[in-house]
Amino acid sequence: MKMKLLLFLCSVLWVHAEVLHEDLRITGCSESDGEFMYALDAEEMWYADFKKGEGVLPQPPFIDPIRFPDDIYQHAVNNLDICRSNMNTRRISLKNPPRKLESPSSLMVYSRDDVELEEKNILICHVSGFYPAPVNVSWTKNGQKVTEGTNINNPYPNKDITFTQISRLDFIPQLGDVYSCSVEHQALKEPMTSSFDVDLNVHQPSNGPTVFLAVGLTIGFLGVAVGTFFLVKGNQCI
Repeated sequence: MKMKLLLFLCSVLWVHAEVLHEDLRITGCSESDGEFMYALDAEEMWYADFKKGEGVLPQPPFIDPIRFPDDIYQHAVNNLDICRSNMNTRRISLKNPPRKLESPSSLMVYSRDDVELEEKNILICHVSGFYPAPVNVSWTKNGQKVTEGTNINNPYPNKDITFTQISRLDFIPQLGDVYSCSVEHQALKEPMTSSFDVDLNVHQPSNGPTVFLAVGLTIGFLGVAVGTFFLVKGNQCI
């Protein structure tokens, strides 16, 4: 993998003893790439896209997202330079120690909404428990690689020092389609894969009202039958 984040610095602000909110800033770097991101309650609020040379607000505009200063991207670039300097200093002082590797401990693929045939939806590939970041995620549909309509968020730190990443795929469910999410990581000898079968996950409408109506009709017919029986018996006794 080209990108290997070797140094991560995380700052957390606990605003209450019972942790009402968690404000997080992440800085990560390698020789070739890096990460700078602000998050609130495990949601990305802003991150630097160093390849495009700009900051990104991933939240939709209708939620009135938090505003950041105009010079925030330059601040991210400065922090990236500091991170790389610290990384090189630690590498020299520690004499290039072997890196700790943790393969993903969890891989799940699921739909954002109930699966309705021919209705637009989103598949989510949730990868967690790996170190270091990032992972490389790829999608296939019926064995064919899919790139259009895919995206992946920045690595997010877990409390055990491992990371989580989430990739998304826009899709329109059709019977017979099988989607797969494959994950590559330095600690894996071969890709880790999980699949999503539309046929097994399509939403079936509830038949509760039909059953209730059938039971009601059955009870009604039994009531008529019992009433008729007692009426006949009563006439025989007269």
